[in-house]
Amino acid sequence: PCTARLFFGAPDVPARSFNSTMPFTRNIELGRVCLVNLACDPLYGKLVTIVDFVDMNRVLVDAPGITRCVISLRRLAVTSLVVDLNETRSPSKAVLTAAVKAADVDGKWAASAWGKKLARQAARKNLSDFDRYKVMVARTKRKALIAKALA
Repeated sequence: PCTARLFFGAPDVPARSFNSTMPFTRNIELGRVCLVNLACDPLYGKLVTIVDFVDMNRVLVDAPGITRCVISLRRLAVTSLVVDLNETRSPSKAVLTAAVKAADVDGKWAASAWGKKLARQAARKNLSDFDRYKVMVARTKRKALIAKALA
């Protein structure tokens, strides 16, 4: 008799027995927090929340301190943070601000590895010449102490 081969040569295995979970966890959804990652965009580096969908490529975003605008999904980097909007499309500014504050988006972002990396990059970018000199001297002293301890 002929045995059906499903899914890369596994004989007679029903489709449901395989792990059917989605491989992606950062889906585009209402309340998803995104980072604007296009440098020429005026919102570059800001965290925004998806509040409505325009079409397959554009979404309406909003955040405390910015004006609501339509932005292309290509300009957004999707984070793992989600704000609970109770499936409300286009919530008011007050409702969104309360939801963002309740979800502690800024605190979670600052505690994440991605947020820490961006904060570190911003701190290094704002160093003066003398601050860079002090960092170089501290690095030299640290290397000397490590070499002395290992010798």
